[in-house]
Amino acid sequence: MQNPVLFWLRRHLFSSILQTVLTLLLLTVILMVGTSLLRWGVINAVGLSGNVEQCRAATGACWAVIGEKYRPILFGLYPYDEQWRAALAMLVWFITVGVSLSPACWHSRLLWPLWLIALATMSALMSGGVFGLKPVPSADWGGLPLTLLLFSGTVIIGMPVSVMLALGRRSPLPFLRGLSVVFIEGLRGVPLITILFVAVNVFPLFLPADMEVNKLLRIIIGIALFFACYQAEVIRGGLQSVPRGQYEAAAVLNLGYWHTTTKIILPQALRICLPAVTNHIIAAMKNTSFVIIIGLFDVLTATSAVMQDPQWRRYYIESYVFIASLYLLFGFLLSRYAMWVEGRIDARRNPEGVS
Repeated sequence: MQNPVLFWLRRHLFSSILQTVLTLLLLTVILMVGTSLLRWGVINAVGLSGNVEQCRAATGACWAVIGEKYRPILFGLYPYDEQWRAALAMLVWFITVGVSLSPACWHSRLLWPLWLIALATMSALMSGGVFGLKPVPSADWGGLPLTLLLFSGTVIIGMPVSVMLALGRRSPLPFLRGLSVVFIEGLRGVPLITILFVAVNVFPLFLPADMEVNKLLRIIIGIALFFACYQAEVIRGGLQSVPRGQYEAAAVLNLGYWHTTTKIILPQALRICLPAVTNHIIAAMKNTSFVIIIGLFDVLTATSAVMQDPQWRRYYIESYVFIASLYLLFGFLLSRYAMWVEGRIDARRNPEGVS
């Protein structure tokens, strides 16, 4: 019996002369680059507990900059003595997300109260002014908590809006369809930076003199609407992929529009476009870094500000590698979770494993 490992190698890496040459060249490049990175990042590097003098004498990476600056990187402008509140708010966020991703909680009667309570708790912790907590204005929020807040607000607000826009664009009512088309194409036709500038600088000009809307809330809504317009086109593609027979079967059963849409059509459409939906959600996580343009200290902006310290400025690569690792981790986890959901859906649709 042939060894399965050798069979896989022969089939995927050494099936022909050309593929063998390409495989060997790629392995050589990986070995050379990997060896250099290993020497720089591990063997000759200074650890988290190091100091500036050790970093200057070393020939490798200086991870001591992370150990020295992790608090301003992770929490930005948030008051130093109150950063435990921001850390607790992040813990609440991670627990809420973890519970929400569990199949046992996939119901609106559980998710909506869960997120309302979680957001209220996080807001109370970050803002203060209650339970004896020192008030902290939203202008002083920053770092990873701000990034998570922007991302959560974008998805929580943007996903329902995207579904409504997608349904509106396929509506038989000309006015509703035209309004959805204008809104989607209008916001997709301008850069996100423009929308942020409008939310921060232009929108307040249309408000009464005695009325003010929180700057952070305006930014979250702006990013969410931008996200919703792109996501709406993905969901519209899923709606178009649902077989016409599904609509006809619902009509035979005398089901109304909303019952047909929410119980039959939309679940199938979301299953079809799940990979593309996940892709835009991951992009929304990365789009939070655009707030650097309008002066909010998200985790990337905070890192750039920290690197102005003359003692540690030369070790900016290590800091950005750390931030890139955070984004990579979030993106990877979201991607793997989406793959798990796809596998779960396929298993339920085809329990016998018949192709």
